[in-house]
Amino acid sequence: AVDALSGYAGIFYRNTAASGVVPQISVIMGPCAGGAVYSPALTDFIFMVKGTSQMFITGPAVIKSVTAEEVTAEELGGAVTHNAVSGNAHFACEDEDDCIAKIRELLSFLPSNNMEDAPAIDPTDDPDRQDESLNTVIPDNPNAPYDMKDVIRGIVDNGEFFEVQEMFAQNVIIGYARMDGRVVGIVANQPNVMAGCLDVNASDKAARFVRFCDAFNIPLLTLVDVPGFLPGVDQEHNGIIRHGAKMLYAYSEATVPKVTVITRKAYGGSYIAMCCRELGADQVMAWPTAEIAVMGPAGAANIIFRKEEPEAKAQKTQDYIDEFATPYVAAERGYVDMVIEPKETRPLVITAFNALASKREVGPAKKHANIPL
Repeated sequence: AVDALSGYAGIFYRNTAASGVVPQISVIMGPCAGGAVYSPALTDFIFMVKGTSQMFITGPAVIKSVTAEEVTAEELGGAVTHNAVSGNAHFACEDEDDCIAKIRELLSFLPSNNMEDAPAIDPTDDPDRQDESLNTVIPDNPNAPYDMKDVIRGIVDNGEFFEVQEMFAQNVIIGYARMDGRVVGIVANQPNVMAGCLDVNASDKAARFVRFCDAFNIPLLTLVDVPGFLPGVDQEHNGIIRHGAKMLYAYSEATVPKVTVITRKAYGGSYIAMCCRELGADQVMAWPTAEIAVMGPAGAANIIFRKEEPEAKAQKTQDYIDEFATPYVAAERGYVDMVIEPKETRPLVITAFNALASKREVGPAKKHANIPL
C-alpha cells in the first residue's frame, strides 16, 4: 500500500531532478493507470501506440461507479485521445515498430544532455538554395488561408520537418528540422486552422516546446502569421491571459539564438507572444506581405475614422492600409531588421543562425523564476 506510493514518489522526484539535464522520453505500450501516469507527465515527450496504449488516473469502472459515466478505456485514455484532445501525449504511433522508428528519429535531433549541442550532420542541401514557390505562397486575399508547413518545407534542409504534437492545438506548429545540417526548433502559426489565432492550448503547447529547446541548446526559429489571441468568453474564463503569458515568459527566458520571420499578419499581443524584438529575438525578418500593428488596418481605421462621411472614411481607410499594412514602419523603428524576398528566407536565416552560434547570455542570479502556470 503505502510502500507503493513511496516508490512512485521516488520516481517522480528523480524525473524532476533530471528535467532540463537530460532529455526524458516515456513510451506507453500498454495500460498506464493511477499514480503511474505522473512519471510520463513529468517527462519531455510521450509516445503512445494506437489501440494498445492507455493512460488515465481512474479507469472506466471507477468512473462509472462514481459519476455514472460510461466510457471505454480507449475513449478515456487512448493514444488518439491524449494526442488530439488532452495534449498529454506527443506522438500517436500506428504500431510498436512505428513507435520505435519515431523515437529514433526524435533522438537524432536531441543532445545527450544540457551541456552538449544537438547533433549536427554534414549538410546535404545547399545553404544558399532559394525557393521560388515561397514568393507565391501567400494568397492575394489577406484573409485567405495557406499551409505554413509549405513555408517550413521550403526553407529547411531537404524539406524534412519532424513535427511534435501534430494532432493537438493545430493552430500552432512545433517541431524539429535542420538548417545547414544543424538542428533548429520551429514554432509557427498555422493559418489553415482557426486563422492561426493563439488560444489556451496553443499557448501551452508552444511555451513548453520553447522551454525544452532552451534547456537543451536548440536554436529557435519562429514563423509568424497571427491575427490575435482567440476572442471569446470561453477563452477568457479558461485563463487565456495566464496561458498566453506562458509564451511571453518562455520566449523571454530563452537564451538560445532566436530568429523570427513574419510572413503576414502580426497583430497586438499575439505579435509580441510570437517572439518579437523586445522578447529577445536576435534577428527579426519580414516578408513584404507582413502587416505589423496593434490590430488589423481595417478595424483600426473604422475606429479612428468612425465620424467621417462614408466616402472620406473609405479613402482614409485605404490610406491607412497603404501606410500601415506593411512591414516598413516597423523596420524604420528598428523592430524589424530586414524586409526580405520570401525566396531568400532560407539562406538569410542560416546566415543569422551562423552569426549567432556563439551567443551567450547571463541573467541575474536567482534560485528559479516563477512561470505563470
